[in-house]
Amino acid sequence: MTNKTVDVVLIGGGIMSATLGTLLKQVQPDWSITLFERFGGLATESSNAWNNAGTGHSALCELNYMPEGKDGSLSSAKAVTINEQFQLSREWWASLVEDGVLGEPTSFINATPHMTFVQGEKNVDYLRRRYETLKQEPLFKEMEFTDDPEKIAEWAPLIIDRRKKGEAVAATRSIHGTDVDFGSVTRQLTNNLESQGVEVNMNTQVKKVKRQSDGTWRVFYRDHNTDISSTIDAKFVFVGAGGGALQLLQSSKIPEIKGFGGFPISGEFFRCDNPEVVSQHRAKVYGKAAVGAPPMSVPHLDARIVDGQESLLFGPYAGFTPKFLKKSSWFDLPGSIRMHNIWPMIRVGLSELSLVKYLLTELMASRNKRLEALREYLPAAKSEDWRLITAGQRVQVMKKDKKKGGVLQFGTEIVTGGEGTIAGLLGASPGASTAVYAMLDVMSKCFPEKFESEWKAKIVKQIPSYGKDINANADVAMQSLAATAKTLGLMNNEA
Repeated sequence: MTNKTVDVVLIGGGIMSATLGTLLKQVQPDWSITLFERFGGLATESSNAWNNAGTGHSALCELNYMPEGKDGSLSSAKAVTINEQFQLSREWWASLVEDGVLGEPTSFINATPHMTFVQGEKNVDYLRRRYETLKQEPLFKEMEFTDDPEKIAEWAPLIIDRRKKGEAVAATRSIHGTDVDFGSVTRQLTNNLESQGVEVNMNTQVKKVKRQSDGTWRVFYRDHNTDISSTIDAKFVFVGAGGGALQLLQSSKIPEIKGFGGFPISGEFFRCDNPEVVSQHRAKVYGKAAVGAPPMSVPHLDARIVDGQESLLFGPYAGFTPKFLKKSSWFDLPGSIRMHNIWPMIRVGLSELSLVKYLLTELMASRNKRLEALREYLPAAKSEDWRLITAGQRVQVMKKDKKKGGVLQFGTEIVTGGEGTIAGLLGASPGASTAVYAMLDVMSKCFPEKFESEWKAKIVKQIPSYGKDINANADVAMQSLAATAKTLGLMNNEA
């Protein structure tokens, strides 16, 4: 019996698969696409609104994208790159709103100022120098800085309310910030794909992928509704399974995955739904990470809008579990260990002792201890207004390194193999915010000839900034921000 063959198989029902599937359908509408999601709903893991902070990561407030060098130097290069990548997402989403693929913009994106708040003379000095460096960049030129508590109180009153007088504090604010419901984006994109004939299989877990002699990939999956195992062949496979991506890429046996390991970090947030409190905070406020803490653990107080409801989140509080997904196996971590990645993982463990210490401290922290951390940002916070919720799992990438043996890789890592016939995504933040950039990268690497000769022209019509250094031209940068703000309904924030 001949096995069914499709052009593309997408593994995982999150923002990455939904984005790639939509982009491919736009440039190659005749291709057959099948999507597999192991759970009963779309965007149930990292893309779910309550499993992330919803920050449209654009380096406006995240200090980890602009670390201070040992000599005190600051470089805006990475911050500019992250911001430019997010602008691609904004432009693409705006074009999809105009085409009716995405619905009312407020269903997935809302104007929310991005702020950074620091305490102590040393941190105030750093933030001032960061501001002075960034304000020279067109995409950041609207950023404001103040070390006046009264001004900070105008921007975010809860941060200053009942704070000790005389404390050295400072903040920056950018009005171009956004709050994004990536779960909503995922569901809307996937529903549109279904209407175009894409086969979407829920409650269906892909077990492994295997290269065939003809160059196609055999995808082995199990339908949990019927408890029947089946296979399907694909010319191209994308593994967008979040924390489950590592083991599936390992099953493919592509040499490019050798040396990669994963370290799972779980997290919790304090959530507040009290309208009296929520109404006083209309921003995302990021601080500085604790010494030894991973970038994903940067403390932040976020205004959230999910399904029309306004809430506040504070966290994250890091934890550990060997699971790679919230709903997966306790054997995920040990099951991912191979001969080719055990040494890099050991080297990372030896070199990241501060991270281990940080995680142990977080695991042992009581509710009162966590409330103390909250009150560093909200001195007047009342315990009864805040409840803990479990956030999504993040699997930090560990990879081999010639000099160190192994390093902990923060950020998002794209792995391709099989002469461009398979690709997968590993890692965490900025992740969803730069999904459009990441998936265009996958397309250009895996289909280089078609991308340059056929697809790129179509993509540029929807995403005018693609392939351009928009930050190098102030007029172009402002035009992009203004155009997407108008279409996405962000004008009140960016006027």
